[in-house]
Amino acid sequence: MPRALGPKTLRALTDRVQYYRDLGIYDLYRREVDTVEPTPEQMAQIEQDMAHDMENKGAPFKPSVGLSGVVEDPVTALRLIREDLGDCTRCRLHQQGRKQIVFGVGNPEADLMFVGEGPGADEDEQGEPFVGRAGQLLNKMIEAMDLKREDVYIANVVKCRPPGNRTPERDECDTCSPFLYRQIDVIKPKAIVALGAVAAKTLLGLNDTMANMRGQWFDYRGTKLRVTYHPAYLLRDPRQKGEAWKDLQEVMKYLGLEVPKKS
Repeated sequence: MPRALGPKTLRALTDRVQYYRDLGIYDLYRREVDTVEPTPEQMAQIEQDMAHDMENKGAPFKPSVGLSGVVEDPVTALRLIREDLGDCTRCRLHQQGRKQIVFGVGNPEADLMFVGEGPGADEDEQGEPFVGRAGQLLNKMIEAMDLKREDVYIANVVKCRPPGNRTPERDECDTCSPFLYRQIDVIKPKAIVALGAVAAKTLLGLNDTMANMRGQWFDYRGTKLRVTYHPAYLLRDPRQKGEAWKDLQEVMKYLGLEVPKKS
Protein backbone atom coordinates (compact mmCIF):
# COMPACT_ATOMS: atom_id res chain seq x y z
CA MET A 1 0.00 0.00 0.00
CA PRO A 2 1.35 3.48 -0.85
CA ARG A 3 2.10 5.62 2.17
CA ALA A 4 0.44 9.02 2.53
CA LEU A 5 2.71 11.96 1.94
CA GLY A 6 3.92 13.61 5.13
CA PRO A 7 3.53 17.40 5.47
CA LYS A 8 7.24 18.07 4.92
CA THR A 9 7.37 15.86 1.84
CA LEU A 10 4.23 17.44 0.42
CA ARG A 11 5.63 20.91 1.04
CA ALA A 12 8.94 19.99 -0.61
CA LEU A 13 7.21 18.57 -3.67
CA THR A 14 4.96 21.63 -3.92
CA ASP A 15 7.96 23.97 -3.71
CA ARG A 16 9.81 21.94 -6.33
CA VAL A 17 6.92 22.00 -8.80
CA GLN A 18 6.49 25.75 -8.28
CA TYR A 19 10.20 26.26 -8.89
CA TYR A 20 10.00 24.49 -12.26
CA ARG A 21 6.90 26.46 -13.21
CA ASP A 22 8.78 29.67 -12.45
CA LEU A 23 11.43 28.47 -14.88
CA GLY A 24 8.81 27.82 -17.55
CA ILE A 25 8.69 24.01 -17.22
CA TYR A 26 5.15 22.69 -16.94
CA ASP A 27 5.28 19.12 -18.29
CA LEU A 28 6.17 16.97 -15.29
CA TYR A 29 5.34 13.29 -15.09
CA ARG A 30 5.05 11.04 -12.05
CA ARG A 31 6.52 7.61 -12.23
CA GLU A 32 4.53 4.64 -10.97
CA VAL A 33 6.41 3.26 -7.94
CA ASP A 34 5.53 0.93 -5.08
CA THR A 35 5.61 3.72 -2.51
CA VAL A 36 4.88 7.41 -2.64
CA GLU A 37 8.18 8.32 -1.05
CA PRO A 38 11.12 7.40 -3.31
CA THR A 39 14.16 5.50 -2.11
CA PRO A 40 17.51 7.33 -2.07
CA GLU A 41 18.40 5.65 -5.39
CA GLN A 42 15.11 6.79 -6.92
CA MET A 43 15.64 10.32 -5.60
CA ALA A 44 19.05 10.43 -7.22
CA GLN A 45 17.62 9.21 -10.54
CA ILE A 46 14.72 11.67 -10.43
CA GLU A 47 17.01 14.60 -9.76
CA GLN A 48 19.39 13.40 -12.48
CA ASP A 49 16.50 13.29 -14.96
CA MET A 50 15.34 16.75 -13.89
CA ALA A 51 18.86 18.13 -14.22
CA HIS A 52 19.08 16.67 -17.74
CA ASP A 53 15.77 18.31 -18.69
CA MET A 54 16.90 21.66 -17.28
CA GLU A 55 20.23 21.57 -19.10
CA ASN A 56 18.40 20.89 -22.36
CA LYS A 57 16.41 24.06 -21.74
CA GLY A 58 19.57 26.10 -21.12
CA ALA A 59 19.15 26.53 -17.35
CA PRO A 60 21.66 24.51 -15.34
CA PHE A 61 20.06 22.94 -12.29
CA LYS A 62 21.38 22.25 -8.82
CA PRO A 63 18.81 21.18 -6.23
CA SER A 64 18.84 23.10 -2.96
CA VAL A 65 16.00 21.18 -1.33
CA GLY A 66 15.68 17.40 -1.23
CA LEU A 67 12.48 15.67 -2.25
CA SER A 68 12.04 14.12 1.18
CA GLY A 69 12.37 17.29 3.25
CA VAL A 70 12.81 21.04 3.29
CA VAL A 71 15.52 23.35 4.56
CA GLU A 72 13.94 24.97 7.59
CA ASP A 73 16.74 27.46 8.27
CA PRO A 74 16.28 30.50 5.96
CA VAL A 75 19.95 31.46 6.27
CA THR A 76 20.98 28.07 4.92
CA ALA A 77 18.24 28.11 2.29
CA LEU A 78 19.35 31.52 0.99
CA ARG A 79 22.96 30.34 0.93
CA LEU A 80 21.94 27.34 -1.16
CA ILE A 81 20.06 29.57 -3.60
CA ARG A 82 23.15 31.75 -3.89
CA GLU A 83 25.21 28.65 -4.59
CA ASP A 84 22.71 27.59 -7.26
CA LEU A 85 23.08 31.00 -8.87
CA GLY A 86 26.85 30.57 -8.94
CA ASP A 87 28.90 32.80 -11.23
CA CYS A 88 25.83 33.13 -13.41
CA THR A 89 26.18 33.13 -17.20
CA ARG A 90 22.50 32.48 -18.00
CA CYS A 91 21.88 35.80 -19.80
CA ARG A 92 23.91 38.38 -21.71
CA LEU A 93 24.53 40.60 -18.68
CA HIS A 94 27.53 38.54 -17.59
CA GLN A 95 29.25 39.60 -20.83
CA GLN A 96 28.39 43.29 -20.57
CA GLY A 97 30.71 44.56 -17.88
CA ARG A 98 29.26 43.35 -14.61
CA LYS A 99 31.87 42.99 -11.86
CA GLN A 100 29.94 40.72 -9.53
CA ILE A 101 26.53 39.30 -8.75
CA VAL A 102 24.42 41.32 -6.31
CA PHE A 103 22.27 38.73 -4.55
CA GLY A 104 20.40 40.40 -1.69
CA VAL A 105 20.89 41.64 1.85
CA GLY A 106 19.02 41.91 5.12
CA ASN A 107 17.05 39.89 7.62
CA PRO A 108 16.32 36.41 6.24
CA GLU A 109 13.17 36.32 8.39
CA ALA A 110 12.04 39.86 7.59
CA ASP A 111 8.38 40.83 7.70
CA LEU A 112 9.03 43.39 4.95
CA MET A 113 10.89 42.92 1.67
CA PHE A 114 11.83 45.56 -0.89
CA VAL A 115 12.39 44.55 -4.52
CA GLY A 116 14.05 46.84 -7.06
CA GLU A 117 14.93 46.30 -10.70
CA GLY A 118 18.70 45.81 -10.77
CA PRO A 119 22.05 46.92 -9.35
CA GLY A 120 23.78 50.12 -10.42
CA ALA A 121 27.45 51.05 -10.50
CA ASP A 122 27.83 51.39 -6.71
CA GLU A 123 26.01 48.13 -6.10
CA ASP A 124 28.11 46.33 -8.71
CA GLU A 125 31.24 47.65 -7.00
CA GLN A 126 30.20 46.70 -3.45
CA GLY A 127 28.13 43.59 -4.14
CA GLU A 128 25.14 44.84 -2.13
CA PRO A 129 21.81 46.23 -3.40
CA PHE A 130 20.82 49.87 -2.87
CA VAL A 131 24.05 51.37 -1.56
CA GLY A 132 24.31 54.39 -3.91
CA ARG A 133 22.27 57.60 -3.87
CA ALA A 134 19.02 55.71 -4.42
CA GLY A 135 20.01 53.36 -1.62
CA GLN A 136 20.62 56.25 0.74
CA LEU A 137 17.12 57.51 0.01
CA LEU A 138 15.69 54.02 0.53
CA ASN A 139 17.44 53.90 3.91
CA LYS A 140 15.67 57.15 4.86
CA MET A 141 12.36 55.73 3.70
CA ILE A 142 12.93 52.65 5.86
CA GLU A 143 13.91 54.80 8.84
CA ALA A 144 10.76 56.91 8.35
CA MET A 145 8.82 53.67 8.85
CA ASP A 146 10.60 53.34 12.23
CA LEU A 147 12.61 50.39 10.91
CA LYS A 148 16.28 49.77 10.25
CA ARG A 149 17.87 48.51 7.07
CA GLU A 150 18.89 45.30 8.83
CA ASP A 151 15.23 44.69 9.80
CA VAL A 152 14.11 44.26 6.18
CA TYR A 153 15.33 42.27 3.19
CA ILE A 154 16.37 44.00 -0.04
CA ALA A 155 16.83 42.38 -3.44
CA ASN A 156 16.48 43.06 -7.16
CA VAL A 157 14.80 41.37 -10.08
CA VAL A 158 18.13 40.96 -11.91
CA LYS A 159 21.33 40.26 -10.00
CA CYS A 160 23.79 41.80 -12.49
CA ARG A 161 24.23 45.44 -13.44
CA PRO A 162 22.85 46.27 -16.89
CA PRO A 163 25.41 48.31 -18.87
CA GLY A 164 25.06 52.04 -18.36
CA ASN A 165 22.38 51.36 -15.73
CA ARG A 166 19.85 50.79 -18.51
CA THR A 167 16.49 49.18 -17.75
CA PRO A 168 16.72 45.38 -17.65
CA GLU A 169 15.21 43.79 -20.74
CA ARG A 170 12.34 41.34 -20.57
CA ASP A 171 14.37 38.22 -21.30
CA GLU A 172 16.93 39.21 -18.66
CA CYS A 173 14.17 39.60 -16.07
CA ASP A 174 12.61 36.28 -17.09
CA THR A 175 15.94 34.48 -16.77
CA CYS A 176 16.88 35.90 -13.37
CA SER A 177 13.53 36.28 -11.62
CA PRO A 178 13.15 32.60 -10.59
CA PHE A 179 15.99 33.13 -8.12
CA LEU A 180 14.13 36.14 -6.70
CA TYR A 181 10.98 34.03 -6.38
CA ARG A 182 12.95 31.46 -4.41
CA GLN A 183 14.28 34.20 -2.12
CA ILE A 184 10.73 35.36 -1.48
CA ASP A 185 9.55 31.81 -0.77
CA VAL A 186 12.35 31.33 1.78
CA ILE A 187 11.96 34.68 3.56
CA LYS A 188 8.16 34.54 3.57
CA PRO A 189 7.70 38.26 4.26
CA LYS A 190 4.35 39.55 5.42
CA ALA A 191 4.56 42.33 2.82
CA ILE A 192 6.58 43.11 -0.30
CA VAL A 193 7.15 46.59 -1.70
CA ALA A 194 7.88 46.61 -5.43
CA LEU A 195 10.08 49.62 -6.18
CA GLY A 196 9.31 50.92 -9.64
CA ALA A 197 7.62 49.67 -12.79
CA VAL A 198 10.13 46.95 -13.72
CA ALA A 199 9.87 45.23 -10.34
CA ALA A 200 6.09 45.59 -10.25
CA LYS A 201 5.52 44.30 -13.78
CA THR A 202 7.91 41.38 -13.32
CA LEU A 203 6.49 40.26 -9.99
CA LEU A 204 2.84 40.72 -10.92
CA GLY A 205 3.11 39.66 -14.57
CA LEU A 206 1.27 42.82 -15.58
CA ASN A 207 1.93 45.33 -18.32
CA ASP A 208 0.29 48.32 -16.69
CA THR A 209 1.06 51.85 -15.59
CA MET A 210 2.38 52.84 -12.19
CA ALA A 211 -0.78 54.89 -11.70
CA ASN A 212 -2.92 51.77 -12.04
CA MET A 213 -0.66 49.50 -10.00
CA ARG A 214 -0.21 51.89 -7.07
CA GLY A 215 -2.81 52.38 -4.36
CA GLN A 216 -3.91 48.76 -3.93
CA TRP A 217 -2.82 45.49 -2.39
CA PHE A 218 -2.04 42.47 -4.53
CA ASP A 219 -2.11 38.87 -3.33
CA TYR A 220 1.27 37.43 -4.25
CA ARG A 221 2.90 34.09 -3.42
CA GLY A 222 1.13 33.81 -0.10
CA THR A 223 1.83 37.39 0.95
CA LYS A 224 0.74 40.95 0.13
CA LEU A 225 2.43 43.23 -2.38
CA ARG A 226 2.32 47.01 -2.71
CA VAL A 227 3.77 49.09 -5.55
CA THR A 228 5.54 52.41 -5.11
CA TYR A 229 8.07 54.58 -6.91
CA HIS A 230 11.72 53.57 -7.21
CA PRO A 231 14.02 55.78 -5.08
CA ALA A 232 16.02 56.68 -8.21
CA TYR A 233 12.83 58.10 -9.73
CA LEU A 234 12.14 60.07 -6.54
CA LEU A 235 15.61 61.62 -6.84
CA ARG A 236 14.70 62.77 -10.34
CA ASP A 237 11.25 63.98 -9.31
CA PRO A 238 11.18 64.84 -5.57
CA ARG A 239 7.57 66.00 -5.91
CA GLN A 240 6.51 62.34 -5.82
CA LYS A 241 8.09 61.66 -2.43
CA GLY A 242 4.81 62.46 -0.72
CA GLU A 243 3.00 59.88 -2.85
CA ALA A 244 5.63 57.26 -2.03
CA TRP A 245 5.22 58.03 1.64
CA LYS A 246 1.48 57.42 1.33
CA ASP A 247 2.26 53.98 -0.09
CA LEU A 248 4.64 53.21 2.77
CA GLN A 249 2.09 54.35 5.34
CA GLU A 250 -0.34 51.75 4.03
CA VAL A 251 2.38 49.13 4.39
CA MET A 252 2.98 50.27 7.95
CA LYS A 253 -0.70 49.96 8.76
CA TYR A 254 -0.80 46.45 7.32
CA LEU A 255 2.26 45.41 9.37
CA GLY A 256 0.82 46.94 12.54
CA LEU A 257 3.45 49.68 12.76
CA GLU A 258 2.56 53.03 14.24
CA VAL A 259 2.11 55.69 11.57
CA PRO A 260 3.36 59.16 12.56
CA LYS A 261 0.53 61.67 12.90
CA LYS A 262 2.60 64.27 11.10
CA SER A 263 4.84 63.45 8.14
